[in-house]
Amino acid sequence: MAAYSTAKAGVIGFTKSLAKEVATRGIYVNCVTPAVIATDILAQLSDDAVGYMTAKIPMGRTGRPEEVAAMVAWLASDECSFTTGGVFDISGGRATY
Repeated sequence: MAAYSTAKAGVIGFTKSLAKEVATRGIYVNCVTPAVIATDILAQLSDDAVGYMTAKIPMGRTGRPEEVAAMVAWLASDECSFTTGGVFDISGGRATY
């Protein structure tokens, strides 16, 4: 998981840096950091592997794609006009970065 965590940390750093560089141009830069989301990719894993990952989520379940979509829709909306450089965790309480 070191490579995964390092890559995610890089995205977070890039998000914050780029947000500062373009803030005066009306460009907002934010990132979303999901944990285990119930998508087709989970079908490639064993039940034990999914159970192991889910057990680490304080809410005790995987996220749903529509929950991530709702967050992204809010980030893209006019309601989010004073938010830049943000890291939006959607992990059921288990940050994975």
